[in-house]
Amino acid sequence: MVRLDGRFLNSFVSEDEIKAFEPKLKEAHGKIKNKTGEGGDFLGWYTLPYDYDKDEFERIKKAAEKIKKSCQVFVVIGIGGSYLGARAAIEFIKSPNYNLLSKDTPNIYFAGNSISASSLSDVLELCKGKDVCVNVISKSGTTTEPAIAFRVFKELLEEKYGKEGARERIFVTTDKSRGALKGLAGKEGYETFVIPDDIGGRYSVLTPCGLLPIAVAGIDIDKIMAGAKLAAEKFSVCDIDKNDAYRYAVIRNVLYSKGKKSEFLACYEPSFRYMTEWWKQLFGESEGKDQKGIFPSAVIYSTDLHSLGQIVQQGERTIFETVIDIKNAGAPFVIPFDKENADGLNFLAGKDLAEANRKAFLATVLAHSDGNVPNIIIEADSNKEDCYGFMVYFFELACAASGYILGVNPFNQPGVEAYKKNMFALLGKPGEENERKKAELEARLS
Repeated sequence: MVRLDGRFLNSFVSEDEIKAFEPKLKEAHGKIKNKTGEGGDFLGWYTLPYDYDKDEFERIKKAAEKIKKSCQVFVVIGIGGSYLGARAAIEFIKSPNYNLLSKDTPNIYFAGNSISASSLSDVLELCKGKDVCVNVISKSGTTTEPAIAFRVFKELLEEKYGKEGARERIFVTTDKSRGALKGLAGKEGYETFVIPDDIGGRYSVLTPCGLLPIAVAGIDIDKIMAGAKLAAEKFSVCDIDKNDAYRYAVIRNVLYSKGKKSEFLACYEPSFRYMTEWWKQLFGESEGKDQKGIFPSAVIYSTDLHSLGQIVQQGERTIFETVIDIKNAGAPFVIPFDKENADGLNFLAGKDLAEANRKAFLATVLAHSDGNVPNIIIEADSNKEDCYGFMVYFFELACAASGYILGVNPFNQPGVEAYKKNMFALLGKPGEENERKKAELEARLS
């Protein structure tokens, strides 16, 4: 379903250079399989495709059916891994225009992923006059962005439906036994789904964090899990010639060791845009620490060839590209004939638009390779559910292995806390330490 094509790497990475990383790869594989490395307590995703809670999985599907029947708008409240994977699945499998095209399923809007007043106001406006259900996703319930949004939507639902009615429309995805949100859900009687203790946010899309919103969109989550299970089986061996996820991890580190510090994830389908956002969080939070890490960026071609193509082709030679080649991404679309031929493109008349898109992909790979930009090609059979599940597992495993090869803990994110501490102090959170920090920060800002 997903394969690595290294044809365009031959002049950049040799097989000997790849083989030289085998000892580090074997060490990384052992840490993942045996949960013996740093962050080993967060490896639940590794066996998740065949070791998930089947009873809860069925509850997710029943809740999704209930939501589909009872509302026109479904608001998903969460930030980072609590929403990116779900939004990526909906746009990739369905369409970036899902809300305009959906007929038998609710419109799905995402809130609580910023502190923007205008963004939150827009979602509230879209809810006016509509029946609404909410899924709030947070391990603790105290993360600022989703906590503020949930306050707003909880109040909206209680005013509109009363406490009893709101209880039937609020679905909580949170910790199994502790945290502010878990306590509130128990007190109010909301239906609750569990974020497993051993799976961090950016690896959580195949847990209730992602599966409930995905199911509400009418996507078959059984097929997603089947695709992920197939990937888990295929990539269980530590063989650099048979395991493309591990091969990708090694190639990234070979290129990094040769001064390639930035990776552009590229795709020629706009429906892949939020997959790139999910991928950026996955690799950025996993590898960017201890003054190390490949900077993850993303482009949608051919669109971004008209904005970033120049710097990729002739800018500083610190970039490599990983290009997702989706083989069957949509229905046929034939380019029409124009008798005037004012644009001079009648030579394309009668050809499928997908063929033109593929030629653009091949032409760009050749041009960028000639411009000294290594290109890793990852082929995907389609944008269907099983391929999505397979691809999620492919990247999760590759990311974990790559992080261990790099010499970092792929499962923590200590740097994320720095801005939060400053923000809480500046906002006047109670406490002596915050008061001292606020005075210090305000002096620096004056």
